[in-house]
Amino acid sequence: MSVVLEPKTLPLPLREDETGAIRVGNSRVLLEIVIQAFRDGASPESIVQRYSTLSLGDVYLTIGYYLGHPETINAYLDRREQLAESVCQKLSSIQPDISLIRSRLLEQKKSQ
Repeated sequence: MSVVLEPKTLPLPLREDETGAIRVGNSRVLLEIVIQAFRDGASPESIVQRYSTLSLGDVYLTIGYYLGHPETINAYLDRREQLAESVCQKLSSIQPDISLIRSRLLEQKKSQ
């Protein structure tokens, strides 16, 4: 008895949320977190252990898509990095320098 496998295209377990961020599966885990963990050498199993709301199948499909379409994923990751940098710049321009406040509080603590 032989088994005939019919190739099927599996749906990607990626969804875009209301902010434009891509989430993996039914979790709130960001695509960039899964890809960065993989780039850092984590196995799909260890990624699922770290983020228990992920399913192993979703992580494998996500990594497989990344390996097959690195330009697409890297372009998305670059856009997300640029967005994060612009948010940091905006926050630092409207917030006071926290290091000065921290130094003053430490000095007050020492004098008590």
